[in-house]
Amino acid sequence: MRKLTVIEMERMSPEEFRRADKTPLVVVLDNVRSMHNVGSVLRTADGFRMAKVCLCGITGRPPHAEIHKTALGAEDSVEWQYYKSTADCVEQLRAEGYIVVAVEQVEGSVSMTEWNECRPTAIVLGNEVKGVSQEVVDLCDYCLEIPQFGTKHSFNVSCTAAMVMWEYFRKSRIARG
Repeated sequence: MRKLTVIEMERMSPEEFRRADKTPLVVVLDNVRSMHNVGSVLRTADGFRMAKVCLCGITGRPPHAEIHKTALGAEDSVEWQYYKSTADCVEQLRAEGYIVVAVEQVEGSVSMTEWNECRPTAIVLGNEVKGVSQEVVDLCDYCLEIPQFGTKHSFNVSCTAAMVMWEYFRKSRIARG
């Protein structure tokens, strides 16, 4: 097997990306501390052509060298918006017609193995230590939980984002044909 070159992959330009149809999923980062996690989320959002990423509270925002280190330019292709308050972001997304889902371990959460959401959705991912704030959890339509089978109680936020983006992308593409 021979690895493909970048030219052979025929990727779109940032301008083409901005004009292209998007997967109707918004990623909301609630006070994410690590610039590397922010960059990684932006890069994955580019890969699955997500609608946008909302950066809230203390979450860093471009331009920033540490974000660029992992985003590798996705900060220039993916639409992103900053909100001082995650609650304000959630209210705005709900007003735009999005279902708002926190990815968090709560009583009555929906397991990702059972998750079949295809409506325009916003997923809220939380701080690396504290998770999604209770105030924001209370504003969400429901919570999604990724099953885990080891000793740790959580995944890294950028890994969580990638798993959920992929699952939504996969299931929504199947549903749309």
